[in-house]
Order: sequence, then structure tokens, then C-alpha cells
Amino acid sequence: MIAPDMDTTPAPPATAGDFHAHARHLRALAYRMLGSRADAEDVVQDAWLRWQATDHASVLHARAFLSQVVTRLCLDRLQSARARREHYVGTWLPEPLVNEELDPGPEAATEFAQDVSMAFMLALERLSPLERAAFLLHDVFDLDFDEVADRLGRSAAACRQLASRARAHVRAGYARCEVKQEDSQRLLLAFTQALAVGDVDGLARTLAADAVFVADGGGLVSAVPRPLMGAALIAKAMVGFRKLYDLSRMTMEPAVVNGLPGWVQHDIDGTPLSAASIRMGADGLIAAIHVVRNPQKLAHLRRG
Repeated sequence: MIAPDMDTTPAPPATAGDFHAHARHLRALAYRMLGSRADAEDVVQDAWLRWQATDHASVLHARAFLSQVVTRLCLDRLQSARARREHYVGTWLPEPLVNEELDPGPEAATEFAQDVSMAFMLALERLSPLERAAFLLHDVFDLDFDEVADRLGRSAAACRQLASRARAHVRAGYARCEVKQEDSQRLLLAFTQALAVGDVDGLARTLAADAVFVADGGGLVSAVPRPLMGAALIAKAMVGFRKLYDLSRMTMEPAVVNGLPGWVQHDIDGTPLSAASIRMGADGLIAAIHVVRNPQKLAHLRRG
């Protein structure tokens, strides 16, 4: 027996305008799948072309249909992306999101920051393409396993196993830490002030003893070839880096980078030089600094 307040009205057929209504969700999914803003945009554009060629009257749930298209396009790209990253020079970091929102739903800002942070995106790199898709669709985008199965063309039981394995891998490489935004901002201010005057001891006091510094130059610009570990080493290295550049030709502006407090540096001619974020740990100190210097990943930040 159907409850009297249950809505039994069939979903209206999809229309051409439905694509734009779901475009933000599709970009959010594609970015988390691929770790590249540019590749995510390409996938969404490919999905748009396929949507234009689709008989919309045959699609009852546009969001589900489009998510399936984007997921499968991303799976195709992930295979070649993994091969390219095996030959990547230095440490790979995702293309930064600067002052952008790729929020998959009405989640809190702190939760959103966890799900696009550099550390979280690096943890996703441990996963196979199918594990990554199953985990993101279920754990981040809140789809049940029957829906995940539709997206991936697998059984619900298989998708549950994929997500479970992925969850274990992610937890092994990434610990969530809920931090108030104002606390992170205060810590970032103390960090940048110490860096600006070359105060090694002051800089070290903002860092956790086991802090990590990761930089991505892609072999195109200078960057540390492997992560630096420890507050003292990172502080000395960053003050040393600072002395190598003519700061009068640069601007350093606060920004939200992959959902976390950070900064963006530009040359005086508007060329982006770096985008960085800090992740605060449970002890109230900086647990990780991620700096993207690869100019190919910063092209979208150019001024003028």
C-alpha cells in the first residue's frame, strides 16, 4: 500500500538545460577523479558533446546519466594518467584550485576542505581507478552502492568491496582533522610573517615536529626533489629559498588553495610562480605544506 503523502509523480524527461544545472557537480566529480582542473574541464566538455547527441526524452534522471558519462570518461583518462605519472619528474601534486568551489553538495566548509585538500588528493593516488571511483561516489558524493554499481557497470557487492579497500588505503595515508577556519588563518599569518623577515626559529614554532613540505616543479622549474620532513629542516630550507629570489618583483597574496588557507605568488608581470596551502594538525601546528610550482599547472592563474 502506498502512503498517501508519497510522491508517485514520474520524473520529467531530461532537457538540454539539465546539463548546465549539473555542471558544477560534474566538475567536482571529475576533479577528484583526475586531480587536474584542466582535465576535469575537458571531461565535462566531452560529456556536454555526448549530451547534445543524446535523446533527452529517453533520460529520466539527468544527473545520474551525466555522472555515469563523466565517471567512465575519467576512468578512461586515469589509465593513461597513471602511466604518465610514473615518469613524472619529482613529486606530483594535483593542479591547484585557487579561490574556487567544487562543492558536491551542501557540506560544511571544513568538510569540503578535507575532500579537495592536497593531502587527500595524494591519498587518492594510492587507489586503482575503480577503487577511486567507488570510494568517491559512495564516501564523498553519498551515493548508495546500487547507484555506484550503475555508474561503474559492476555489481553492488563488487563496488562495496572496491570502496572498502579504497577506504583502508586512504586512511593509511591520510588522517582527517577538523580545524576551525579562523585557527588556520591565524596560523598562516604567523607563518607568513616569520617567513617574510627570515625568522627561522619563529617559522619552526609554527610547524609540527613531524611536519612535511612537498613541492611540485614537474622538472620545469626548481623544486625540492623529495618531501622534506621536520620543523627545523623545513624552516631553514624555506628561509634559504626566500633568499634566492628578488622579492621586490613578486607579490604574495592570501588565497584558499584546495579548500585550505594558503597563498599565491605572482611575478611583477602577472606570471604565477606558485600556489601553496597549509594543513593544520590536531596539535594546532602546521602538519603539511604543499607548494605547486609547475608552470603548466599554474597557467589558469595568470594575470592580465
